[in-house]
Amino acid sequence: MSEQELAFLENKLAYQFKNIGLLCEALQHSSYVNEQRDPDLQDNERLEFLGDAVLDLVITHILMEQFPKTREGDLSRMRATIVNESQLSLVAQRLNLGRHLLLGRGEAQSNGQEKKSILADALEAVIAAVYLDGGLQAGFEVIERQFSEMISHVRDRLAEEDFKSRLQELVQVQFKRIPDYKIVAESGPDHDKTFEVCLSIGNSLTTHGTGKSKKAAEQAAAEVAIEKLKDEII
Repeated sequence: MSEQELAFLENKLAYQFKNIGLLCEALQHSSYVNEQRDPDLQDNERLEFLGDAVLDLVITHILMEQFPKTREGDLSRMRATIVNESQLSLVAQRLNLGRHLLLGRGEAQSNGQEKKSILADALEAVIAAVYLDGGLQAGFEVIERQFSEMISHVRDRLAEEDFKSRLQELVQVQFKRIPDYKIVAESGPDHDKTFEVCLSIGNSLTTHGTGKSKKAAEQAAAEVAIEKLKDEII
């Protein structure tokens, strides 16, 4: 691989290696190494193993920092939506990692540079290479940059789901049932509708909420219900 190509990838990562050999190793798939006659040549599987652990640690740290009141189970689910093969391959594609991979002839002919599993593994190997070259802080910064958008999406999704999930927990404890949501009205043109939802908890509580989507209306109704339940408890 040319120095120019490696420099291009370093630029995408916003990290310059002191030991460029680590980056080269991260890009060497086992199918490529198996075809070479160099017994000292290493594939990227050991780096992938380490990168998986580094990625889990850093994403967990970021989530705990950004969501200080979120429970362990929810944090685990949030991490799982970020650290998985599909999401890792998307980050790898954004880095154009496929063009830099060294693959064996068979893998190259079967478009291995586009396979999600190969891309995800290579990304983890690159993360490990950064960690070994520059330490945890360097790895942290690269991961934070590359995954910031996904973390923002998780935060937005959590905000959307928060009132409904919190209400369901309260209702199950207090009433031993789950809330019922029904759309009772729609207004406005198709491209700009407003929905009204009626939320009921048996005969104990009824609230209404409106929003530009059904989910938003349900969230609004759930937020009102939570406030009413808090008032009753107080």
